[in-house]
Amino acid sequence: MARILIADDDPLLRALLQHKLAAAEHQVIAAEHGGEVLDLAQVHKPDLIVLDAMMPVMDGFEVLRRLKSDETTRAVPVIMLTALKHEKDIVGGLQLGAADYLAKPFIPEELVQRISRIIADSSMERDDARSRRSG
Repeated sequence: MARILIADDDPLLRALLQHKLAAAEHQVIAAEHGGEVLDLAQVHKPDLIVLDAMMPVMDGFEVLRRLKSDETTRAVPVIMLTALKHEKDIVGGLQLGAADYLAKPFIPEELVQRISRIIADSSMERDDARSRRSG
C-alpha cells in the first residue's frame, strides 16, 4: 500500500481519484490548491503525488518546481494530471521533474496502472541504493 497525495481543485475529480486509489489499496491524501500540496507533502511524506497544473493559490508547475528543489520532497515521484495538452506544457512538466504526464480527460484505470508502475520502479531504485550503500 502506497501513500498517494492527489491535488486538484475539482471536488468531483478528487472524489473519483480517492475512490479508485482506495480500491487499489492505496492510502489517499487530498489537496485542493498548490500551497496545500507543499504543506501536506512535508507532513505526510507521500510515495507519489498526482498533481493538476491549473489550481488556485499556486499552479502545479510552480508546486512541482518547489517540490523538486526541496531536499525532503525531491525524490517523490509526481504525475501531472491536467487538461493542458500542448507540447510546451507536457515537455515543461517533464523537464521540471515530473515522472509522467497524463492529459484530461483520462482513463482512471490507466492512471492507477501508471501509479503502480512508478511506485514499483521507485521501490526498486530505493532498494538498489540501499544495497550499494551496505554492500
